Amino acid sequence: MQSPCFKEVEQVCSHGCCSNPLLFALPTTTTTTTEKRTSTTSACRKNFSNTTTTSFFANTHFTDHESLPSFKESLATFTRTYPKYSDTARVDRMRGQEYYHLSLSNRICLDYIGIGLFSHLQLQTHHPVSPSSTSSDLHSDFPFFSTIYKSVNLKTQLVHGGEGSEFEASFRKRIMEFMNVSGDDYSLVFTSNKSSAFKIVSEAYPFQTSRKLLTVYDYKSEAVDAMVSTSEKRGATIMSAEFKWPRMRIHSARLRKLVERKRKKKKARGLFVFPLQSRTTGASYSYQWMSMAQENGWHVLLDACALGPKDMDSFGLSLFRPDFLICSFYKVFGENPTGFGCLFVKKSMIPIMEDSTSVGIATLVPAKNSSFQPDEEHSSGSDLELQQHQSFLQTPNQIVIHDQKKKNLEIEYRGLDNVDSLGLMLISTRTRCLINWLTNALTKLQHPNTETKTPLVQIYGPRIRFDRGPALAFNVYDWKGEKVEPALVQKLSDRNNISLSQGFLQQIWFADKYADEKERLITTKKTKGGQEIAVVTAAINFLADFEDVYRLWAFIARFLDADFVEKERWRYTALDQKTIEV
Repeated sequence: MQSPCFKEVEQVCSHGCCSNPLLFALPTTTTTTTEKRTSTTSACRKNFSNTTTTSFFANTHFTDHESLPSFKESLATFTRTYPKYSDTARVDRMRGQEYYHLSLSNRICLDYIGIGLFSHLQLQTHHPVSPSSTSSDLHSDFPFFSTIYKSVNLKTQLVHGGEGSEFEASFRKRIMEFMNVSGDDYSLVFTSNKSSAFKIVSEAYPFQTSRKLLTVYDYKSEAVDAMVSTSEKRGATIMSAEFKWPRMRIHSARLRKLVERKRKKKKARGLFVFPLQSRTTGASYSYQWMSMAQENGWHVLLDACALGPKDMDSFGLSLFRPDFLICSFYKVFGENPTGFGCLFVKKSMIPIMEDSTSVGIATLVPAKNSSFQPDEEHSSGSDLELQQHQSFLQTPNQIVIHDQKKKNLEIEYRGLDNVDSLGLMLISTRTRCLINWLTNALTKLQHPNTETKTPLVQIYGPRIRFDRGPALAFNVYDWKGEKVEPALVQKLSDRNNISLSQGFLQQIWFADKYADEKERLITTKKTKGGQEIAVVTAAINFLADFEDVYRLWAFIARFLDADFVEKERWRYTALDQKTIEV
């Protein structure tokens, strides 16, 4: 039976053809319909890649940042090559109306992975500030709601915690709707952040009977490290997938050996922790790995933190039904990235989980200065609990009082509503076009006057791919072939109003033919994740536009000037700023 999610996902291709990831996760059939659909999908993806590589700077390299085509010229070529991108003009209007601070600040936010609950306009409507106000002024004066961190037994919380207050129930209901998760099958626990959610699972998972932990991450993650550390202390055997250099594809043969049973016993194997996309390299992974893990007796934790805003709509939860699902939300995009984590636990898992007291489980409550206060019967002890909290945005005009005795709460989650109104097809089309144009453009930058034609940028992970994720990992190299430290690239980009991130690639498998390259690239000490490579990362969010990626390209192109770093250092010093260490 075909999932209803197929109908929308099959239209996502910017050329109007199928883009359904589930096609490659379901058991192969021999029906003519399936064969035709698979053939059409393959042709669509190949056509997209060919169009991208041949339409933008074919057989051209840029050796001087001043030789780049203008923004206007580049935009015209971009929209002509990707005609469906024009259909995403609704996002530009939404950005101008709901997130106009992005244009006012002139800052490009390419360091956000996650989903905002509220919009900037929503915040400003209820708490207008003057241009001279600082961010700290805004967050200290605005009516907030608070998260209270508590130490409780996770299993007890899942069984007896209930929906919480009316205030918290509102958040719970809206997030479960947004994530397309049914309350009949899953329970939701709020956590202080993503790392807390991972750690809480590792503290309660029955490693005494299911002794293995298998993770699939091509980058260093604090959340996964916390889970590994806790699991190891509880006696778990730690295993990790490996990724083939240089495209960072899963080493399928090795992972299959780890996943599949060696014996026919039906004893539970352990916990399989799996992200559908890498939030660092943008590599996408087949749903089939989850299906294979479940068939071989693994419990599955799906990390949805790196997914696009509406990717859960195409997931088909009824088909794969992970035992745990983790995601995270922040306040307002481009305003404040703080937020909280969400841990979904399949109700059938609760009986086999072990009793554990977990620190990091959160309760959402109205702050003292908010327009909504809990009833007296729920307010005892709140003063003590609020001594340690983190504040979040509340929209006071959404409080609706139906009678004198009871307050019924309505909170407008404008950020989530905006994403819902756009839908999967439109968001996927936009981010796909932007990330692939940027990937292609960066590869066209080449140092001048070098016999070896040294490229300025090295990209790690997938290049031009229809199904690649919206994240990009890369490094910048000087004309001598030496890497410019990612920390320096990030600092210089920040001074140019472009927010980037840093990361570390890990679990890399090098074939023998890459032995020399491995020796040149690996400069860090060996860790539990193997030898690591420090990288610069950029993430394309649904509000990004072509100007954002063009400006990043133009900034990176400035490193073609052999004296660029030195010029920037002295310019910074001349402004009476602290010198950047080079």
